[in-house]
Order: sequence, then C-alpha cells, then structure tokens
Amino acid sequence: MVEPFDRRVLDVGDGHQLHVEQSGNPDGVPVIVLHGGPGGGCSPYMRRFFDPSYYRVVLFDQRGCGRSQPHASVEANTTRHLIADIEIIRSTLGIERATLFGGSWGATLAVAYAEAHPDRVGAMVLRGVFLGRRSELNWFYGGGAARFFPDRWAEFQAPIPEAERGDMIAAYHRRLFSGDRGQETRFAMPWLVWENTLAGLEIIGAGHAPPDYARTFARLENHYFANGCFLEEGQLLHNRHRIEHIPAVIVQGRYDMVCPPSTAWELAKGWDKAELRLVPASGHALSEPRIAAELVRVMDGLRDGTRQS
Repeated sequence: MVEPFDRRVLDVGDGHQLHVEQSGNPDGVPVIVLHGGPGGGCSPYMRRFFDPSYYRVVLFDQRGCGRSQPHASVEANTTRHLIADIEIIRSTLGIERATLFGGSWGATLAVAYAEAHPDRVGAMVLRGVFLGRRSELNWFYGGGAARFFPDRWAEFQAPIPEAERGDMIAAYHRRLFSGDRGQETRFAMPWLVWENTLAGLEIIGAGHAPPDYARTFARLENHYFANGCFLEEGQLLHNRHRIEHIPAVIVQGRYDMVCPPSTAWELAKGWDKAELRLVPASGHALSEPRIAAELVRVMDGLRDGTRQS
C-alpha cells in the first residue's frame, strides 16, 4: 500500500478543519479524489488506482466526516462550501489544474466543481454517476429500488411509523437530527444498511459499521438529500456546456441499483469528449472487481496518453 508523503490539517473557515493527504509522486500529475456519501470519508483503498510514480494523488475528508472536524457537523456544510474547499486545497497545494476522480456523490461534486471552475480541471474520471436530482432521490428513497429489494426496503421502513413512510428522507431527518445522540445513532444504522446492501451485486457485511461512522454518514447524507444536494433541480445537466471541452471517462456498473446507468447515459449523451464505459455484471461499489479494474485501466490510459479499452 502506498503511504502518503504529506498529511496536514487545513483550516477552511466556518469552524471546519479538513484532513488532507498526498501520496505518489510529489512532482507528478495532480489528481484530486472526491469521496462519496456525502459523509463517506476517504480510505487508504482509494490510493490504489493510481501509478505512484506518475500521479500526485490528493485525498481529503469533506466537511464533517472522516478525520475532518467537527465530526458529523452540518453547520456551514453545503455543496457551495465543498466547492470552495476544493479551491482552497488546490491553491494551498500549488496545483494549477487537476484531474478529478470521483464516484457517486464524488461524481456529483466533481461535476459541480468543474462547472464552477472549468479552467482548473484537466480531465475527469467519474464512477456511478449521481446528479442530485429529485428523480434520482425518488428512485432510491421513494420505492423505485424497492421493487428489486422488497425485503430490504421493508427493513428500512420498519423503524418509521406507517403514516410517515411517504417521505422517508424527511422521516429519517427528524430522527437523525433529534438532538438525542442515542436515537440518532439507532436510526443511522438502518439508513446506512439500506444503501450498503444495494451497493454491490452481493450483500456482504452490510450491517457492520462503527456506530459513530454510521451516525456521521447518515446525518451528512440525509442533510444533503433533504436539501436537494443544495443544487437547483437539473442544474448539473443544464450547465454541462461549461465543461464539454474537458475530456472525461465515465465508468458505470450495468446493474448499479444505487445510481442507475440512465443518469450516466444522460450526462454523457452529446458530450463529445466524454466516454461512457458500461461495466458488465457490476453494481455501484468502488470495490467491485470489474469496476476497480476498469478504473485502473482508465488511469493507466490517461498516463499513457491513450484510452485503454
């Protein structure tokens, strides 16, 4: 495993301090990795997609999660704040332009940042695309995915009174932000399990997570989803013209139940510099073997000046 050559805590204002690390070649091509969630945090696993002799890999924990502080905080925590944080990180590290590497919510944030600062992005590698639209949230929390996982959906609904089940995001929001830490933690686990069970083609260890992690993840994700990801409806597709000069590769699991392929298809359609790679027999998770292998091929292809198929 490649170890970071630099770890630091970066004060980005509003009382937030971000954990930032760099690995690989200090003089290499910069890649900024954007983790999912919101609230997922980074892990050492995320370093393994990049040739350490060629890439300068920047990972950071977004506001309120991972090793960033204050933990589980939703104060001054919006998409606009996260875009500004990426700019602070880029400027502080002396990076002129970077490749953005992000999956799921990380893909959302990558597109949002690129549309805000297109001159600072050299290329984009996106996985399991999510664009923060109401239709996408309705798929996952309004019964769409439940058609494939009725048993797991029933478990997700079970803690919520029947009268409140018409809006599961709002129902969980009331409990994840009740001010009772015990209650928040109890309701965090079914929120986390519902997502994790659908992330891969096989359900493995979906119910195992430290309580503090579950609470942080659930609170941050619910906070963003309850607020429409702090985006105007359809904003990222509407503003896609701002990034159409940027080369992009989109890696999408054919059987992704968290972020169905139709969203990646919509993003790529008509974007001449974007290549959509639909990966067979694969779901959503970064760790799925075919997804991981394809991402390595993409990054090696960018290194070699080719797009390896």
